[in-house]
Amino acid sequence: MVADKDGSQEQLAKKVDVSRRTISAIEKGNYNPSVNLCIKICQALDKTLDDLFWPE
Repeated sequence: MVADKDGSQEQLAKKVDVSRRTISAIEKGNYNPSVNLCIKICQALDKTLDDLFWPE
């Protein structure tokens, strides 16, 4: 899941300047975000790319 467990898709979307639908599509695997958007999401959630996109 991309959205923070303590936040909502809407809150994350506002932080990274995209729509809530974009965050939802990323979580569902229906949208491949740009590298720049991936970095913004990681920074907003204080996570690494591995944490968010390649969990063990």
